[in-house]
Amino acid sequence: MGAETYHSLKKVITEKFGPSATGIGDEGGFAPPISQPHEALDLLVEAVKKAGYTGKIMFAMDPASSEFFREGLYDLGIKDKVSAKLTKDGLGDLYRGLIEKYPIVLLEDPFAEDDWESWAKFMEMGKGVEGIPEIVGDDLTVTNVERVKEAKEKGACNGLLLKINQIGTISEAIAAYVLPLPSLTLLITC
Repeated sequence: MGAETYHSLKKVITEKFGPSATGIGDEGGFAPPISQPHEALDLLVEAVKKAGYTGKIMFAMDPASSEFFREGLYDLGIKDKVSAKLTKDGLGDLYRGLIEKYPIVLLEDPFAEDDWESWAKFMEMGKGVEGIPEIVGDDLTVTNVERVKEAKEKGACNGLLLKINQIGTISEAIAAYVLPLPSLTLLITC
């Protein structure tokens, strides 16, 4: 399904922007000339539909928000928009709008790694709301026992990405893994 959708996406991008728009980015994904977050999701929805997998493929997003958090604002880097810099609440509103419109089931690092307040507020607003995705801490928790405990105490996320190579030792990764955190979903990667 993934391979077929990938090839379908290449066709969708070519039809919309021409063949030169199917250049590959640093991590192997397409890099079409888009400027709004919803444009990427629109392309994916169309590709999934053309591949025949609507309702069978859901989306996970990793905005890596620490990378664009500056001086208390989230700078989306959108050059054609005056409001490219969003407040913490503004970014939360952007995510909620995308979650309502697209089949997003997982959101990793939606806020900066030390923006605990935004993480907790976003989780609190999602309690009891149907369709809220898994909110996964990666940069937030960095497989660090103390940060995992803090995430749990503050209700900052309901998913944890455990990376052995991130913390540095297997014993530290195991310590993060065995914490009594029943409400956190654990995703393990190497």
